[in-house]
Amino acid sequence: MATQDDAFPETVNVLGYQLARVDLATATDWALRRCRLRAEPALVVTLNPEIIIQARSDERLETALKSAQLTVADGVGVLWAARRAGQTLPGRVPGVELATRLLQQGGPDLRVYFLGAAPGVAERAAARARDSWGTQVAGAEHGYFDRETEGPAVVDRIADSRADLLLAGLGEGQELFLAEQLSELAVPVAIGVGGTIDVLAGHVRRTPGWTRKLGVEWLWRVGLDRSRWHRFPRLLQFIRLVLTAPR
Repeated sequence: MATQDDAFPETVNVLGYQLARVDLATATDWALRRCRLRAEPALVVTLNPEIIIQARSDERLETALKSAQLTVADGVGVLWAARRAGQTLPGRVPGVELATRLLQQGGPDLRVYFLGAAPGVAERAAARARDSWGTQVAGAEHGYFDRETEGPAVVDRIADSRADLLLAGLGEGQELFLAEQLSELAVPVAIGVGGTIDVLAGHVRRTPGWTRKLGVEWLWRVGLDRSRWHRFPRLLQFIRLVLTAPR
């Protein structure tokens, strides 16, 4: 039976996704409660315009995203889409900030598995979290593994670790991997955090404060990195999707 501690937040429908009406503090509290209770596995999705567009041409990914127990608005584009739909959300819940808050507030009581980024990066992220906040490191490994042949062994290691929280920075398709393996992972809270592992390891710096305040970190990084320029068409597709969506 659901209790006050494990109840799911109120949601609003935005472009077919049930977005939780929560701010960063509330989302952090919700996730930490589940970790402390060793609740049933839950997937947290930090929704942004790019992944919404990806999911429109990938049915498995769309199903995975919509299976999440908690979906939060990562970018200002999602907040804009909500306003266009006549809904209001308390604010953004960026994945990197959610992960950092969980580590800070969870402290030495939180067992965390760091999965993702290049070889050696997850280990450095884990070591910095342990040194900074006393995080219990349940495990750490890179994200360069074959999902089909090596994935089952990775899942087994995570399940055996008895982690409370899984931070998975696996790039595109990370939510699909987490959703399809959620019950086997046996982690109370699993979050796809993209490049957050690199940030926690100190390999990538946060964008300037003004970009975070305005919610345009993604645009800043794309503008500086030519390898990301192919993502601009997805942003344009998202704008078109929002402008043509029923209101």
